Amino acid sequence: MDKLFEIIHEDAELLVINKPAGLVCHPTKGDVYSSLVSRVRLHLGDAIRPHLINRLDRETSGVMLVAKQDGTARELRRFWETREVRKAYLAIVHGHVRVDRGVIDGPLGRDENSGVAIKDCVRPDGAPAQTEFQVYRRFRRLEDVFTLLRITLRTGRKHQIRIHLAHIGHPIVGDKLYSGDENLYLDFVKGRLTGEQRRRLILSNQALHARAVRFIWRNQDLTYQAAAEDWCVEFAGHARAKAKLDCL
Repeated sequence: MDKLFEIIHEDAELLVINKPAGLVCHPTKGDVYSSLVSRVRLHLGDAIRPHLINRLDRETSGVMLVAKQDGTARELRRFWETREVRKAYLAIVHGHVRVDRGVIDGPLGRDENSGVAIKDCVRPDGAPAQTEFQVYRRFRRLEDVFTLLRITLRTGRKHQIRIHLAHIGHPIVGDKLYSGDENLYLDFVKGRLTGEQRRRLILSNQALHARAVRFIWRNQDLTYQAAAEDWCVEFAGHARAKAKLDCL
């Protein structure tokens, strides 16, 4: 059997996974390897009904929690609903971010000017959203100049990091929806990306990685961390992106 996923932690109640980029959370076709949920079911067997505690976009890699029991799922989901979880990400963005650290404060809501139903944007009447960032490294490659960022979330809106970084003029490398040309996303969904479009994207998946989560559960201060995938580390040219960082 092929490797289903990288296991960060597992016990009788909880499974923590480093989700690979390019894998959807829920099934979209019959292949048992095509989604994270179906792979989890293969790993756990038919006797356990898994519950995804958090979710990541298809192209985002990193830490995901799966509860093995209904009660455990209710406990852990409450932390996410009440914002009692600290979450850290790594992102590689276009351009050199000028300031070393900052907070992006921009309410998010439906992008009514877009033909993509799932696309949101910064808008005055949106839901409050704040994203903190810190520059790890500014670097240059043949393709362009880029910045490796550490991201922490004060809120957890849909596509929040991607929208906020694009809003300040630094979209995530490989982001098909928020890079300024949503035809990249539409053509990707329809399986018709051209070679030129792929060159513009530079990377096959968006360079966004859920690096760590931290929360207090049953009087324990828990932190789960996941190393970024090799392609992301190699692109950034920075070993610290893969090393264990004291990021929470």
